Amino acid sequence: MNEQEFKQRTKQLALRVIKLVSSLPKNTVSEVIGKQLIRSGTSVGANYRAACRARSTADLIAKLRIVEEEADECLYWMELIVEAKLVDVANLRSIMSETNEILAMTVASIKTLIAKNPTANRK
Repeated sequence: MNEQEFKQRTKQLALRVIKLVSSLPKNTVSEVIGKQLIRSGTSVGANYRAACRARSTADLIAKLRIVEEEADECLYWMELIVEAKLVDVANLRSIMSETNEILAMTVASIKTLIAKNPTANRK
């Protein structure tokens, strides 16, 4: 997958997160969790775009680690939504799977970059 395709994929994740949050029940718990999910879900793509503008390998690794953290946080909020029974798990399987794939690809990229540039991991 190339940079442009991954940018599009992370943007689509953000749009799906926005749609998911819009469909949550209208209550205080959903509002709080929804705001957190919107923040992390939209941050994945925004931080990936920032990573694409990295000035060095060390900078790229640092920025991709932020993408990793935000994708993992996004999964956390979706897990809470399911476990709090705000939305049925069947309705979130696809978006959770997509988030897991984005997370896995990001981690694989970080590992590859570190393997090719061992000194770049010191930042």
